[in-house]
Amino acid sequence: MPAPAPSPLAIVDAEPVPRQEEVLTDAALAFVAALHQRFTPRRDELLALRRQRRAEIARTGTLDFLPETAHIREGDWTVAPAPAALDDRRVEITGPTDRKMTINALNSGAKVWLADFEDASAPTWENVVLGQLNLIDAYERRIDFSTPEGKSYALKPAEELATVVTRPRGWHLDERHLRIDGSAVPGALVDFGLYFFHNAQRLLDLGKGPYFYLPKTESHLEARLWNDIFAFAQDSVGIPQGTIRATVLIETITAAYEMDEILYELRDHASGLNAGRWDYLFSIVKNFRDGGARFVLPDRNAVTMTAPFMRAYTELLVRTCHKRGAHAIGGMAAFIPSRRDPEVNAKALEKVKADKDREAADGFDGSWVAHPDLVPVARASFDAVLGARPNQKDRLREDVRVTADQLIDIASLDARPTYEGLRNAVQVGTRYIEAWLRGLGAVAIFNLMEDAATAEISRSQIWQWINAGVVFENGEKATPELARRVADEELAAIRAEIGEQAFTAGRWQQAHDLLLKVALDEDYADFLTLPAYELLES
Repeated sequence: MPAPAPSPLAIVDAEPVPRQEEVLTDAALAFVAALHQRFTPRRDELLALRRQRRAEIARTGTLDFLPETAHIREGDWTVAPAPAALDDRRVEITGPTDRKMTINALNSGAKVWLADFEDASAPTWENVVLGQLNLIDAYERRIDFSTPEGKSYALKPAEELATVVTRPRGWHLDERHLRIDGSAVPGALVDFGLYFFHNAQRLLDLGKGPYFYLPKTESHLEARLWNDIFAFAQDSVGIPQGTIRATVLIETITAAYEMDEILYELRDHASGLNAGRWDYLFSIVKNFRDGGARFVLPDRNAVTMTAPFMRAYTELLVRTCHKRGAHAIGGMAAFIPSRRDPEVNAKALEKVKADKDREAADGFDGSWVAHPDLVPVARASFDAVLGARPNQKDRLREDVRVTADQLIDIASLDARPTYEGLRNAVQVGTRYIEAWLRGLGAVAIFNLMEDAATAEISRSQIWQWINAGVVFENGEKATPELARRVADEELAAIRAEIGEQAFTAGRWQQAHDLLLKVALDEDYADFLTLPAYELLES
């Protein structure tokens, strides 16, 4: 008889966090190890394919629908019907899995909470492990939270709680604190594996299931990898195939050309697609960064969802989803209501309402908000269209016809980069990165809830404008010297604003230096979070 395979050696290289033994059990680590050994080699191959595709885009300056998968786009098939807990998704709230947010999100009145281990969470080991623990505690109804001021938070009755859809990290990030047989485990497998192992049966007992958002997917082959992971995971713990459901974020330009194929690969586990904005724009810059003036984006706030190429993307998403029986979920309302400035509130809420009204009218089945106070605003927009219906998947949008060129017709946008846009990119990028380095992934900046996608588009636009030789409306040319000057001015302004003691206690100089590095380096970093992760203290 052959000798039995040796058990994988799992090494946790991190300072212990409270109650981690409840999450990092031998059985849970063995499950993560099995995922790692079976699927990480394919992850590595797919990351290499990303680089090859990016090189091809650089060579051709274009993208197209895949000829080899035309039969899938033209075929007559649908995804599995939605489970009852995911049939009505008219409002979804997003946020990290810290204890306070876990309670507030579940209590928010939203139909779904995107429990985020990705862009809204800086991946400190404490955030990774305690985030898992908070979700377990929530399902066991043993979670509460009290502020230093004495305010207490507790869960509402079960029937009033949002359905959890968990978002693991993207494929590009490894988890340096967990090594299996000497190699770091992809963060995506750590987040998925621990959550699924501990909660799949718990969720079934609650009448729900293990549901996921899949971030930064770039191709249907990456969706196929996730589908194989789901099939293996369900068999491993003995729950029926199709129990897992996944919603894929179409937040890369390459994935926009493969929506049908992504749903097809996941069809037994698919529940929908989501239209993001900042990561989508970041992906356009990343992939077409050497494509010349026709791909230069204006200020990020000038690129609304009504821009022609963004309309093409969102309308194609709705049509694709509904043709295949899947939910189409709209983008984020990131505004944070201010209790001190009613005028700012009124103007912002009017914009939020207009945005959600447009999404509901376009056929979306639901949309995202970042703050509990926005839940009623978004719900009213979708209630007006849906009424008592859980969704509008019967609206097939057969009027929509989108060409490959329309998805990348950036030049049709009647807006140009501005000096103020450069300054805002530096301001927001610096402030976000500083908070991220301290372990905060969801950060309130200028009345908006920002996450890592904000920093990505900010640094990408600085890089693009400099490399394209953009001349701003004030006559100044985008150069490394100008970016450094603006960054230095912003750093000085922050020091004056918060005081020397708070400035010194923060990570401001590191944030300033990292922003300039990823914005000015000739070699464009694929993800800001890769060099930033090396600076994360825990």
